[in-house]
Amino acid sequence: MLIIMIRTTILYTVIIAMMRLMGKKQLGELQPSELVTTILISNIATLSIEDPTIPMLIGIVPILMIVCIDVLMSVVMLKSPKFRRTVTGSPKIIISEGVIDRVELEKLRYTIDDVLEAMRGQSIFDISEVRYAIVETTGKINFFKKDDGATDPPCVVVKDGITEPDGMKSCGMDAKKLGRLLDKNGAKQNEVFLMTVSRDGQCTVIRKDTGKGKNG
Repeated sequence: MLIIMIRTTILYTVIIAMMRLMGKKQLGELQPSELVTTILISNIATLSIEDPTIPMLIGIVPILMIVCIDVLMSVVMLKSPKFRRTVTGSPKIIISEGVIDRVELEKLRYTIDDVLEAMRGQSIFDISEVRYAIVETTGKINFFKKDDGATDPPCVVVKDGITEPDGMKSCGMDAKKLGRLLDKNGAKQNEVFLMTVSRDGQCTVIRKDTGKGKNG
């Protein structure tokens, strides 16, 4: 019994350290890769605790490897927006101007019950109050109510120098319009860290080099 207690304490300490290394985001809603990492770590730790004949090193080394892979993937996703989009996906609009996009719901395999449950979680009980609903990459649904403000939320059209097709489509933006807005703000697309455009044509451009925003 004493050996099991000691092994459990050691593994608990190692896992806490690894989770801290992976970042605070692990404590919130998980991305697919983060969820897989968490599940694997818990399973490996369970095997090492339940079977005292398994050397501690055999339990600790795989955990360290998994964390290293996760950290490496995080670095690659930070450097490559395309790879990040492949791994985590992108936010999807399922309600626009109060109209439910049933095709998008089917693609995401969400039912109307899932949407209603998420609404109740944000204290919204009448779907007619919803102007926009967006499914985040974590699976959480965020809602924008009709009475939350006079203006609609802006669309993300460029992120890390790459256009966002969903954002472009949502605000009726094409390559020519985007080019004109970029010229107006004196920026090139590959220089843009983040660019948002409201439906009335107002845009905010944040450059990679300065990190400062400019409205145009």
